[in-house]
Parts: sequence; C-alpha cells; structure tokens
Amino acid sequence: MPRRTPNGLRKNISLSASFIGACVVGGVLAAGLVLPAVGAAGLGAQSAVQNFDSLPDDFKTPPLSQASTIYDAEGGVIATVYDRDRTVVPSNQISPLVKTALVDIEDNRFYQHGAIDLKGVLRALNTNASSGGTSQGGSTLTQQYVKNVFVEEAGDDPAKVREAQRATLDRKIKELKYAIKVEETLSKDQILTNYLNITFFGERAYGIEAASERYFSVHASELSLPQAALLAGLEQSPTNYDPTVHPTQAKQRRDTVLRKMAEMGHITQQQAQDAINSDLDLKVTRPHQGCITAQLGEGFFCDYVHRTVLSNPAFGRTADERQALWSRGGLQIHTTLLPKDQKAVQDAVTNHADATDKPAAVMTLVQPGTGKILGMAQSRPYGVDDNQTQINLNVPKSMGGGLGYPTGSTFKPIVAAAALEAGYGMSTSYNTPYSIPWPTMTDCSGKVWKNLGDVHNDATTLAGNFSMPDAMAQSVNTYFAELEHGAGLCNVAQMANKLGITQQAGGEKLAVVPSMVLGSNDLTPLEMAEVYATFAAHGTYCSPTAITSVTAPGGKSLSVPQADCTQAMTPDTADSITYMLKGVVQDGTGKTVGLSDRDNAGKTGTTNDSKQVWFVGYTPDLAGATVVGDTVSPKPLEGQRMGGDYLSNVFGGTVAGPIWKEAMEGSLANVAPSSFTSIQPPVTSPGTGSNTDPGSPADPGSPTDPGTPADPGSPSDPGDPNSPAQPQNQGQ
Repeated sequence: MPRRTPNGLRKNISLSASFIGACVVGGVLAAGLVLPAVGAAGLGAQSAVQNFDSLPDDFKTPPLSQASTIYDAEGGVIATVYDRDRTVVPSNQISPLVKTALVDIEDNRFYQHGAIDLKGVLRALNTNASSGGTSQGGSTLTQQYVKNVFVEEAGDDPAKVREAQRATLDRKIKELKYAIKVEETLSKDQILTNYLNITFFGERAYGIEAASERYFSVHASELSLPQAALLAGLEQSPTNYDPTVHPTQAKQRRDTVLRKMAEMGHITQQQAQDAINSDLDLKVTRPHQGCITAQLGEGFFCDYVHRTVLSNPAFGRTADERQALWSRGGLQIHTTLLPKDQKAVQDAVTNHADATDKPAAVMTLVQPGTGKILGMAQSRPYGVDDNQTQINLNVPKSMGGGLGYPTGSTFKPIVAAAALEAGYGMSTSYNTPYSIPWPTMTDCSGKVWKNLGDVHNDATTLAGNFSMPDAMAQSVNTYFAELEHGAGLCNVAQMANKLGITQQAGGEKLAVVPSMVLGSNDLTPLEMAEVYATFAAHGTYCSPTAITSVTAPGGKSLSVPQADCTQAMTPDTADSITYMLKGVVQDGTGKTVGLSDRDNAGKTGTTNDSKQVWFVGYTPDLAGATVVGDTVSPKPLEGQRMGGDYLSNVFGGTVAGPIWKEAMEGSLANVAPSSFTSIQPPVTSPGTGSNTDPGSPADPGSPTDPGTPADPGSPSDPGDPNSPAQPQNQGQ
C-alpha cells in the first residue's frame, strides 16, 4: 500500500545541479531515450546542465479550470457551466483503489524514488535499445504531473497545447527541474491527488471526479475495483481506450491494470480474476452544461449572469481578467432570481404566445428599491433549434439582447416626472384638440425642433381640457406634447438619464427629439421595469442586479456588483406619478388588467400601426414590464396569430396587459398586499375627453433640420438630437 518515501531515499530530490545535469544527459539523451535525434544534434551534457541551472526555482501550479454553478435565490441550481468539466476533490474523497491502480500501472516505484527514477530510466533505456525505438518512457508520475500542468496552462489554444506536449530537450529539462521542486514541497499523496484532479480522462471529463460521474455515475470516493482499474488505465490514452467507443480495447486495458495490481501484491489473484470476469458495466452520464440546460425559461437570465461576470469590473479590471475568472470556474454564483416569480412570468408569456408565433411575448420582473431581477422570460425558448433563440429580448444588445422596442406611451410618465420636477403640478391643464402641430422645442445642445407636422390622439373624441391625471389615464398624446414642451425637452432627456436610460438598446445615442414623449426610442423590458420600480420606490432608482454572492474555489467570497441606487426625483414626484398611474388601471386604458386585490399602477403603450404593444406596471413590492412584438421583421400585430388565436383590437391594454396581470397575480399569490403612499388629489375641473373610440395612429412628420449630435454621457447633454428616429403618434 502507499507509503511515504524514507528520508534517505528522498535525498536525491536535493541533488546538486551538476549531478542533475549528468542525469539529464545520461537519462534523457543517452541512446535517444526520449529524443532519438538529440545525439545527432550535438547537444552535450554541459549545455544541458546550463539550461537546467538557468530555469527559475519556483513552480506555481495554476488554479485548475472546473465547473461553476449558478443558483437561484432559494439555492436551487439554475445551470452548471464550465470551460472544462472538472470538480476538484481532496484526497479523502478519492477511492484508495484508483490511487493504487494508477501507481501500479504507471509508476510502481512512485513511493521509492524522488522526482527521477534512475532505475526506471535505465530499464526504459534497455527496452528501447533492444527494440530500436522509444516504446517505453522513463518519466515518473511527478514528471507527468508537471507536464499536465503545462498543458493545463495552455488552455484550449491548440498551438500552445502542442508546444506544451512537444518532445524537446528544453521541455524535458523543464519537467525534470520542476518535478524536483514538486517533490520537495508536496507529499506523495498530494502529488497523486493533484495528478488525479488535473488529468484528462476523455469524453470531456477532466479529473477523477468528473470521470467517475461520466462513466459510472458515481463519485470518485465510491469507485469499485473494476471501475478504478478502468479509469487508471484510461488516462494513458483516453481516445484509444474510451469505453463508450472502444469497449473491447478498454476492457483489455482494464484487465492489464488488474493483473498488474495483483502482481504488485495490492489485490489477490482471486480479486483480480473476479474483476476481470466482470463486464464494464458502464452507467454513462452525458455532460449537460451551460445555460441551455436551465429549466423554467431561466436560460436567458443565466446568460445575463454570464455576461455580467464578463463585463462588470467587480469581477476583474480587464476583460482578460474577467474571462480568466470565468474560465477557471469553480464559482458558486448565487443570484436574485426567485423561483416563484420566474414560474409566474414564464407561465404568463407561454400561456399567451407560442414558440412558433411570429410575435414574441417578453417580460421582466424586478424588486423596487433594490434593482434585483426576480424573473425574466420570453415565449421563444432559449436554445439553438428551430423556434428558439439565444437573443435575450429583455435586455440591451450589450448584454446579449436585441435592438429593443419603441416604448409607446409607457414613456409618458417620464415626461410627467420631468414636468413635476420642473415645478408643474398635477393640476396643470391644457385645452387640447384631437390634433395639434408639434410644439417647437429645444434640446440640450440648443438645437431647435420646429415644423415637424402634427401630433394627434388615438380618437377624435379625445379633445378638450385635461389635467395631468386625466391625460395620463386616457393617454392623450396632444396633452403630453404640450407638457413635454412646457417641461423642456432637455429636462425630459435628463430625467430619462436619471432613470438609467442613457442610450438605446442597440447602443445608439438616446434620440432627444419631440417624439420621445410617444416612445420613439428603442428600449427593453428590463430598463422599463426599473423605471417604473423607481416610482414604486418613492423616486429611488436602482440599476439592475442579478448576482448576490460569488464564492471562489476554497471558499473565498468575491466582491459582486452592487445596485447603484440614487434619488432620481423627489418622493412627492414619484408618489404623484403613482397616483396618476393608479388612475390608468382604475378608469383608464389599463382598466381591464388592473389587479383587484391590492394597490397597483401601470401604463399602456401602443406603437405606430400596433407593431409593438406594452404594459408596464407595479405594486409597492414588485414591478414588471411586458412587450409583445414581431422580433424578426416588425409588422402590425393586427390579424397575426398568437397563442392559437388571431389578434384583433390590438393595444397595450388588450394584448400585453393580460400577460402582465397573469404574471403579477402568480408572483404575488399568498403575499399580503401593501399600500401606496396616499397623496392629496389635485383640485381640477373634470376633463371633457373620453376614450370610447381608440381610432388609428398616424405619423405626424419628420425633423427637417437634423443638426449636430450631442454627447449622451454628460448630464447636461443626455442624448442625441440627430437621431434618425421620426416623431411618431403612439398612444395607448
């Protein structure tokens, strides 16, 4: 059985450089043991010794790449992800049988020699000289371990891997030098454990734990004698001895290992024969990894987590550092995703839209006041097959998403917030007809927007004197065009910036144009959910967060991105917006989708020709944004098939709203209702408009003087007045 090397025998670890040089020349060069052509090359012992002495003494083992696990907020596994399928295990979690089998077949004097086995070198030299080739090598397990470290450091770069495996004099000298260092610093058991954790066993399994699970569906500590012998023999040539492809060769190799174990006296002849008589008895577990394996539609959120690690400076100063962290793996990543919320939003989108439908239903749920993403789903599944996609329609392009969607009238509360912050009150009224010329406006760069044509409402009956709450409830376009003019186009853009909207989903600058009040910028459900969560949180905007903690191999906690929470507006402004949005679901365009058991607020949005429809809403505890649209080539939704029916009367409140309502009800089931802050209603005369005939949207025109782009990064210059986006008439 394994035994520690006696002190006297370990002394060859500390041999002088000159003697090691002689070993290199005598053991490696002589008769071309490993390099037959070396003698012809004229390299001598003195040169080899010099090369040996010039190498640095320190040998640092890199962290082994292994699998990472992503968990939901309750500790359930979302997915296992890895560059290499490996789980590093300590010595006490590896069966002694596989350790003994490996030593017996690969280096049966492992416990008697140091880094170099001179007897083994001479034996191999004699064998090779007799055969006239290099059929047997003299490398010890320690030297093989060092070589595997070099291969591991090469990663997946084929050129670097070939270089690490090249049979050159320099490489052999390097292996010898570092093998000596390993023997000086690690016990034999530690070396063997490291070897078993680093070695490739075929079928994408790295390390003994992954190999045990791959071929036998057991842990490395549970390996039986035949199983241990098969894996010990497999590592010499994982391709040729792959039991799933070459079972006959694999069994022959296994049986060779068993006979060797009996020969070395570590098992009896009867034990060896019984094992030889047994079948391979494989119980293969195929590798399942990556976000594509996530259930309940969690693949898109999983992908968002992956991209967060690769993009956020909390995980490394440079992109290379962050990629290295992800590739090394071994991370335990705990996230904000709540299973109940995820199921609710996944059920809602898939109950209303099929994967084969051209329109897709997309929705995100977030927690007000924290920025936590609680649920994220879309009706088209995550994957690479037909009617699947890996584009996360909930998030911007920079995080694996698409180009976003025009937001329609769901942008109007942002304009209202800018107006309230500028000193306007909810009682502000405008006597607006069905159609008016777009008011002249000036953006942050001083560009004047004028002569843009007309803006009109969704119905000819929407005309008269409206206060801000009335206009919000009935989504009066002409009122909000006047309010945007009064508040100031630049103030509106700055408010959008405070709410996390600094550019469009595709990365383009925010289009600071009059039509932004009607939702002409392309944004995402995640962004809009966080905007409305700000109203629920009394004006506190929090950037989205998906990760709560990360533990590295060894149990070290890593820093994670924190929500950047700022006061985007006064609590009075936010609570006033909530008061007005309550009116939308109580007696406005969202009346049919309001929640009946608790305080809630929201806003409908319908884009030109009803190509996209939105509903964004919230309670004090939860905010959600839903959009429905054709993601490939946007066309009017009217008449398209979705969820088994043909769409008609397409508006935010009729198509997106029911999805939002179902998700919110599912998420908040058995959750005690809470209340919004009460505010004093404005004193106004009743509005005279009505919303009985939604009418048809139209295009009021286009900017005639594009001007010069502005820089969206500056607070005083929040967007781009030069955007090609045209003013649109987007209502309900």
